[in-house]
Amino acid sequence: MSNRIENSNVLVTGGAGFIGSNLCEDLLNCNNHVICLDNFVTGRHENLSSFKDHPNFTLIEGDIRNFQDCTRAVAGSELVLHQAALGSVPRSLNDPQTTNDVNITGFLNMLLAARNAGVKRFIYAASSSTYGDSQELPKVEENIGMPLSPYAVTKYVNELYAHVFGLNYGLECIGLRYFNVYGRRQSPDGAYAAVIPKFVYLLRNGQSPTINGTGDNSRDFTYIDNVIQMNHLAGTTTNLQAVGQVFNTAVGERATLLQLTTLLKKYLSEFQPEIADIEVLHGPERQGDIPHSLASIEKARKLLGYIPTHNLDKGLMETIEYIMKEM
Repeated sequence: MSNRIENSNVLVTGGAGFIGSNLCEDLLNCNNHVICLDNFVTGRHENLSSFKDHPNFTLIEGDIRNFQDCTRAVAGSELVLHQAALGSVPRSLNDPQTTNDVNITGFLNMLLAARNAGVKRFIYAASSSTYGDSQELPKVEENIGMPLSPYAVTKYVNELYAHVFGLNYGLECIGLRYFNVYGRRQSPDGAYAAVIPKFVYLLRNGQSPTINGTGDNSRDFTYIDNVIQMNHLAGTTTNLQAVGQVFNTAVGERATLLQLTTLLKKYLSEFQPEIADIEVLHGPERQGDIPHSLASIEKARKLLGYIPTHNLDKGLMETIEYIMKEM
């Protein structure tokens, strides 16, 4: 059996977002019919521009907080890749109510709609934030700590709801705990932009990026193609041991923010030599952040056959090449 999702009807919620749009495009290249549900609060129409006219692509503008929108979107789908959420720890600290409404109520709406429509499998974006205050490294799926932000609470509740729906309704749920995903189409805009696109934007424009804290905090930065691979593996696995599980979606390597910034300056200076001399600034630690993050990917290797294709060097090179071509 192929380890890629092919010739299927697939709903991608949040399909106009960074991760969702990459999934939509890849699924279309595998001869699937793809339905995209997005409310365009954080998703962008330009993310869909390269495939919006594809004959197998359907866009539904709607909100997962609206059960009717969920029901309409899931009709006829065999598989759901649920990416829709309000991300960002700082956003959740500033507005926990909206984060809860989208990430928990919206998630429950999608589970109910999928169950009612007879969807076979529900793959959902979980989060490394679920590890909370656990200091264990590497992070192993079965060992988590207490959450450190409202966002982390919502993503853990998603896992609990998915477990209950699998247990009681037979919906095949698989969660993918994403670790600091980056790559093509990731937006540098707004107060809650992720660190890599934000720093790339600043450096390209001759501005100094500001690292929160000393820069010794470390992350398992995960390129978008590794995430796409994991969604395909979760969507096609016939290993019943994998169903109902959550899996780290990462590389299994970590880099500090200082190391990351050094690499960004190195690769960007190949296009703009003056970037090599830009100073890096430091600001206060960010509330709700964990100091270090490193995933064990052994469970994904064993049960899904996952082998990451991109480490940080390769992923950053491809990301920067994409950004510079888009300029």
